[in-house]
Amino acid sequence: MGLDPRFVAVEGPIGVGKTTLAKRLAGDLGGELLLEGADGNPFLPGFYESPRAHALSTQLFFLMQRAEQLRRLSQADLFSPLRVADFMMDKDRLFAELTLNRDELSLYEQVHTHVVDRLPAPDLVIYLQAPAAVLRDRIARRGIAYEQGINRDYLERLIDSYSRFFANYEAAPLLIVNTAEVDIAQGENDYRRLLDRLGCLGPGHTFFPPIAL
Repeated sequence: MGLDPRFVAVEGPIGVGKTTLAKRLAGDLGGELLLEGADGNPFLPGFYESPRAHALSTQLFFLMQRAEQLRRLSQADLFSPLRVADFMMDKDRLFAELTLNRDELSLYEQVHTHVVDRLPAPDLVIYLQAPAAVLRDRIARRGIAYEQGINRDYLERLIDSYSRFFANYEAAPLLIVNTAEVDIAQGENDYRRLLDRLGCLGPGHTFFPPIAL
Protein backbone atom coordinates (compact mmCIF):
# COMPACT_ATOMS: atom_id res chain seq x y z
CA MET A 1 0.00 0.00 0.00
CA GLY A 2 1.34 3.44 -0.88
CA LEU A 3 1.53 6.46 1.35
CA ASP A 4 -0.83 9.43 1.05
CA PRO A 5 0.99 12.20 2.92
CA ARG A 6 -0.46 15.59 3.79
CA PHE A 7 2.85 17.26 4.64
CA VAL A 8 6.04 16.43 2.71
CA ALA A 9 9.41 17.94 3.62
CA VAL A 10 12.36 17.93 1.20
CA GLU A 11 15.68 18.23 3.03
CA GLY A 12 19.42 18.18 2.40
CA PRO A 13 22.51 20.41 2.49
CA ILE A 14 22.82 23.70 0.64
CA GLY A 15 22.98 23.32 -3.13
CA VAL A 16 21.50 19.82 -3.26
CA GLY A 17 18.32 20.94 -5.05
CA LYS A 18 15.67 20.71 -2.34
CA THR A 19 13.88 23.98 -3.20
CA THR A 20 13.69 23.14 -6.90
CA LEU A 21 12.31 19.67 -6.15
CA ALA A 22 9.82 21.01 -3.58
CA LYS A 23 8.49 23.49 -6.14
CA ARG A 24 8.15 20.77 -8.76
CA LEU A 25 6.34 18.37 -6.43
CA ALA A 26 3.97 21.05 -5.17
CA GLY A 27 3.15 22.14 -8.71
CA ASP A 28 2.62 18.66 -10.13
CA LEU A 29 0.73 17.29 -7.14
CA GLY A 30 -1.45 20.35 -6.63
CA GLY A 31 0.02 21.13 -3.23
CA GLU A 32 0.75 24.29 -1.27
CA LEU A 33 4.42 25.28 -1.25
CA LEU A 34 6.29 26.34 1.89
CA LEU A 35 9.78 27.78 1.38
CA GLU A 36 12.28 28.52 4.12
CA GLY A 37 13.03 31.90 2.57
CA ALA A 38 16.78 32.11 3.01
CA ASP A 39 16.83 35.27 0.91
CA GLY A 40 14.70 36.95 3.57
CA ASN A 41 17.26 36.43 6.34
CA PRO A 42 19.14 39.76 6.63
CA PHE A 43 21.94 38.13 8.63
CA LEU A 44 22.80 35.39 6.14
CA PRO A 45 25.19 37.32 3.86
CA GLY A 46 27.11 38.47 6.94
CA PHE A 47 27.24 34.91 8.23
CA TYR A 48 28.98 33.65 5.10
CA GLU A 49 31.47 36.52 5.33
CA SER A 50 32.11 36.16 9.08
CA PRO A 51 30.43 33.07 10.55
CA ARG A 52 31.44 33.64 14.16
CA ALA A 53 30.11 37.20 14.24
CA HIS A 54 26.71 36.40 12.74
CA ALA A 55 25.99 32.78 13.62
CA LEU A 56 23.59 33.36 16.52
CA SER A 57 21.54 36.10 14.87
CA THR A 58 21.32 34.07 11.64
CA GLN A 59 20.21 30.97 13.51
CA LEU A 60 17.62 32.70 15.68
CA PHE A 61 16.09 34.45 12.66
CA PHE A 62 15.70 31.13 10.83
CA LEU A 63 14.27 29.49 13.94
CA MET A 64 11.56 32.13 14.36
CA GLN A 65 10.82 32.35 10.62
CA ARG A 66 10.40 28.60 10.14
CA ALA A 67 8.39 28.21 13.32
CA GLU A 68 5.96 30.94 12.24
CA GLN A 69 5.42 29.24 8.87
CA LEU A 70 4.63 25.92 10.54
CA ARG A 71 2.45 27.59 13.15
CA ARG A 72 0.30 29.06 10.38
CA LEU A 73 0.18 25.60 8.83
CA SER A 74 -1.07 24.04 12.07
CA GLN A 75 -3.86 26.61 12.27
CA ALA A 76 -5.00 25.99 8.69
CA ASP A 77 -7.91 23.88 7.52
CA LEU A 78 -7.16 20.22 8.19
CA PHE A 79 -8.73 19.37 4.84
CA SER A 80 -6.49 21.71 2.86
CA PRO A 81 -4.44 20.14 0.06
CA LEU A 82 -1.00 18.64 0.32
CA ARG A 83 1.80 20.86 1.64
CA VAL A 84 5.37 20.53 0.36
CA ALA A 85 8.18 22.31 2.21
CA ASP A 86 11.88 22.69 1.43
CA PHE A 87 12.73 22.49 5.13
CA MET A 88 11.91 20.68 8.34
CA MET A 89 12.16 22.11 11.82
CA ASP A 90 14.73 19.54 12.95
CA LYS A 91 17.32 21.04 10.61
CA ASP A 92 17.55 24.12 12.79
CA ARG A 93 19.33 22.30 15.58
CA LEU A 94 21.72 20.71 13.08
CA PHE A 95 22.91 24.12 11.95
CA ALA A 96 22.96 25.48 15.48
CA GLU A 97 25.23 22.67 16.68
CA LEU A 98 27.48 23.27 13.70
CA THR A 99 27.84 27.06 13.96
CA LEU A 100 27.28 28.18 17.56
CA ASN A 101 29.68 28.14 20.49
CA ARG A 102 28.70 26.55 23.80
CA ASP A 103 27.12 29.64 25.38
CA GLU A 104 25.27 30.58 22.20
CA LEU A 105 23.99 27.04 21.82
CA SER A 106 22.69 27.07 25.39
CA LEU A 107 20.75 30.27 24.69
CA TYR A 108 19.50 28.89 21.39
CA GLU A 109 18.26 25.70 23.07
CA GLN A 110 16.24 27.71 25.58
CA VAL A 111 14.55 29.66 22.80
CA HIS A 112 14.10 26.55 20.66
CA THR A 113 12.26 24.69 23.43
CA HIS A 114 9.57 27.35 23.61
CA VAL A 115 9.31 28.07 19.89
CA VAL A 116 8.88 24.56 18.49
CA ASP A 117 6.30 23.31 20.97
CA ARG A 118 3.36 21.63 19.17
CA LEU A 119 4.43 22.52 15.66
CA PRO A 120 3.28 20.11 12.93
CA ALA A 121 5.83 17.56 11.73
CA PRO A 122 6.09 16.13 8.21
CA ASP A 123 4.56 12.73 7.54
CA LEU A 124 7.03 12.07 4.72
CA VAL A 125 10.63 13.30 4.37
CA ILE A 126 12.69 13.22 1.16
CA TYR A 127 16.37 13.58 2.05
CA LEU A 128 18.62 14.55 -0.87
CA GLN A 129 22.33 13.75 -0.72
CA ALA A 130 25.37 14.77 -2.75
CA PRO A 131 29.13 14.95 -2.06
CA ALA A 132 30.80 18.28 -1.33
CA ALA A 133 32.35 18.59 -4.78
CA VAL A 134 28.93 18.29 -6.43
CA LEU A 135 27.40 20.79 -4.02
CA ARG A 136 30.17 23.33 -4.65
CA ASP A 137 29.64 23.03 -8.40
CA ARG A 138 25.89 23.57 -8.06
CA ILE A 139 26.38 26.51 -5.71
CA ALA A 140 28.77 28.09 -8.22
CA ARG A 141 26.35 27.56 -11.11
CA ARG A 142 23.37 29.13 -9.36
CA GLY A 143 25.48 32.21 -8.74
CA ILE A 144 24.15 33.61 -5.46
CA ALA A 145 26.89 36.03 -4.49
CA TYR A 146 27.04 35.51 -0.73
CA GLU A 147 27.16 31.70 -1.14
CA GLN A 148 30.33 31.71 -3.23
CA GLY A 149 32.60 31.89 -0.19
CA ILE A 150 31.31 28.65 1.33
CA ASN A 151 34.32 26.41 1.80
CA ARG A 152 34.62 22.67 1.37
CA ASP A 153 35.29 22.04 5.06
CA TYR A 154 31.97 23.63 6.04
CA LEU A 155 30.13 21.57 3.42
CA GLU A 156 31.80 18.37 4.59
CA ARG A 157 30.77 19.03 8.19
CA LEU A 158 27.24 19.89 7.09
CA ILE A 159 26.97 16.70 5.02
CA ASP A 160 28.20 14.67 8.00
CA SER A 161 25.64 16.32 10.31
CA TYR A 162 22.80 15.47 7.94
CA SER A 163 24.04 11.88 7.54
CA ARG A 164 24.25 11.29 11.29
CA PHE A 165 20.83 12.82 11.86
CA PHE A 166 19.00 10.81 9.22
CA ALA A 167 20.83 7.56 10.03
CA ASN A 168 18.62 7.33 13.12
CA TYR A 169 15.54 9.19 11.91
CA GLU A 170 12.29 7.37 12.71
CA ALA A 171 9.77 10.18 13.13
CA ALA A 172 8.27 9.70 9.64
CA PRO A 173 8.75 7.58 6.51
CA LEU A 174 12.03 8.61 4.91
CA LEU A 175 13.16 8.44 1.29
CA ILE A 176 16.91 9.00 0.86
CA VAL A 177 18.10 9.86 -2.63
CA ASN A 178 21.71 10.31 -3.72
CA THR A 179 21.49 13.08 -6.31
CA ALA A 180 25.15 13.02 -7.40
CA GLU A 181 24.37 11.32 -10.71
CA VAL A 182 20.62 11.82 -11.08
CA ASP A 183 18.60 14.91 -11.85
CA ILE A 184 15.29 14.81 -10.02
CA ALA A 185 14.93 18.58 -10.09
CA GLN A 186 15.03 18.99 -13.87
CA GLY A 187 15.32 15.54 -15.48
CA GLU A 188 12.02 13.98 -16.47
CA ASN A 189 13.00 10.28 -16.26
CA ASP A 190 14.70 10.55 -12.87
CA TYR A 191 11.82 12.61 -11.53
CA ARG A 192 9.24 10.05 -12.66
CA ARG A 193 11.25 7.29 -11.00
CA LEU A 194 11.17 9.30 -7.78
CA LEU A 195 7.37 9.54 -8.01
CA ASP A 196 7.24 5.77 -8.50
CA ARG A 197 9.31 5.31 -5.36
CA LEU A 198 6.96 7.54 -3.40
CA GLY A 199 4.03 5.44 -4.54
CA CYS A 200 5.71 2.34 -3.08
CA LEU A 201 6.69 3.95 0.21
CA GLY A 202 4.49 2.45 2.90
CA PRO A 203 3.90 3.77 6.44
CA GLY A 204 6.90 3.28 8.66
CA HIS A 205 9.14 2.15 5.78
CA THR A 206 12.57 3.73 5.55
CA PHE A 207 14.90 3.42 2.59
CA PHE A 208 18.43 3.31 4.06
CA PRO A 209 21.20 3.23 2.91
CA PRO A 210 20.63 5.72 0.08
CA ILE A 211 18.82 4.42 -2.98
CA ALA A 212 19.99 5.14 -6.48
CA LEU A 213 17.19 6.03 -8.86
